[in-house]
Amino acid sequence: MKRILAATSAALLVGTTLAAQSPQGWKVRADRSTSALDPDAAGNIHFTTAGRGFHAVNPQAAVYWNPSSTATGTYTLKGTFTLLKPSGHTNFYGLVFGGSNLDGPQQEYLYFLVAQDGTWLVKHRAGDAATHDVARGPNAAVKKPDASGKSTNALEVRVAGDKIDYVVNGTVVHSTPKTGMTAKTDGIYGIRVNHLLEVQIDDLAVSK
Repeated sequence: MKRILAATSAALLVGTTLAAQSPQGWKVRADRSTSALDPDAAGNIHFTTAGRGFHAVNPQAAVYWNPSSTATGTYTLKGTFTLLKPSGHTNFYGLVFGGSNLDGPQQEYLYFLVAQDGTWLVKHRAGDAATHDVARGPNAAVKKPDASGKSTNALEVRVAGDKIDYVVNGTVVHSTPKTGMTAKTDGIYGIRVNHLLEVQIDDLAVSK
C-alpha cells in the first residue's frame, strides 16, 4: 500500500487479551506495516465499547467487524468518527462495506475513509496483498483537527440501485457507479482505522 495508508501484510490478531476486551461478537484483523519508512507503533490494538459505539486505539492498522452485521440491496451506512489522537502524518479511518471472508486470505471489501489533512479516500481490497485506489481527493466538508487535536466527521455510504454516494458531514464528496471495483456492495459492514490513530466511533448503523 502507499505510504499514507502504510504498506501492509495482512495478519489476523488472535491474542486472548484482545479477544477478551473486544465488544461481544466483534472481530479484529490487523494490517501490519512492512515499511521501514512508516512503521507501526509498539503495543497492542485496543478496541472497546465506549459512548454510543466503540473506542479504537491503533498502533497498527485494523479492520473491525461483527459477522452478523450485513447490508444488501439499497441502503445507507452511517457512522460518526471522532479523531482523538492524530498521527504525525496522514492516516485514514472510516467505513467498511461489501465485505466477505474478512478473516481469511480471500478477504474483500470496499472502504470509505477520511484523514486529518482534510482528504477522503475510496479503496477496494481484494485478497491479502491487493488494494486498489478507486478515488481520493480533498474536500472542505472533511473537518481537520482543531487546536486540541480532535475532529469529528459523520460519514455515510449511500448505496442506490446504480450508484454509490460517499458523504461527509452531509456533503456528497464523490459518487461511483456500481460497476468495476465498486460493483459489490452486499456483505459485511464495519470499521477501518489505520495505524498510529485513536478514534471514537459512534452511531454505526445501516438503514434502508
